[in-house]
Amino acid sequence: MLVDSHCHIDFPDYPEGVAPLLENMSRNGVGHALCVSVSLERFPLVLSLAERHTNLFASVGVHPDREDAREPDVEELVRLAEHPKVVAIGETGLDYYRSPRQAVPWQRARFRTHIRAARATGKPIIVHTRNAAEDTLDILAEEGAQAVGGVMHCFTESLDVAERAMAMGFYISFSGIVTFKNATELREVASAVPLDRLLVETDAPYLAPVPHRGKRNEPAFVRHVAEEIARVKGVTVEAVAQASTENFFRLFTVAG
Repeated sequence: MLVDSHCHIDFPDYPEGVAPLLENMSRNGVGHALCVSVSLERFPLVLSLAERHTNLFASVGVHPDREDAREPDVEELVRLAEHPKVVAIGETGLDYYRSPRQAVPWQRARFRTHIRAARATGKPIIVHTRNAAEDTLDILAEEGAQAVGGVMHCFTESLDVAERAMAMGFYISFSGIVTFKNATELREVASAVPLDRLLVETDAPYLAPVPHRGKRNEPAFVRHVAEEIARVKGVTVEAVAQASTENFFRLFTVAG
């Protein structure tokens, strides 16, 4: 059984609702999924999905590139994270890809707010980093994120970055990008990350893996991610499924 450790099936990309997605998950051996919050405005919908479906879980947070979103504070994040179906804080982090330099200070401040909330709740952090690996690692260390750990989601960085994150208690999550033809270096990282530190995800509706690249992604497609990781590691898909599922429930302890 597999777990999609990061998806956004609350997005309007799924006008048919989640029922067909859950059916496809079941047919593909995907038992659970974590629906990840990107704003406080959308959080009620994320939480409602988790409340209505026993195999869905939720996080609470504000994405680093949502400049127009309502800014959270530690107290509000802690309060919202008290719900038993909320298993993590985030996604949070730093994204310098689209942000002008003047956006960097507020992104850093927002990131620190989430880490402090995670430490206050004891729940792990879901970290998004793009073109910002050094600052991301520095802030995690400065704020004592190793006290709660978390996951480096949709990982596309170097093995060195992965190892430094793992040293702080973080898991490394691979998405459909690992199946892309031009992702040779990322596959090398995936082959080197130990099975007991690895998660798989879709980041749906984005980044559909081969053979669905260019189409709308969904949690059932996480099987293709697991298959590619199994191939580069020289192990069975069952071994990747077992390890990544155990890792998910070890990290997100409330979900267990």
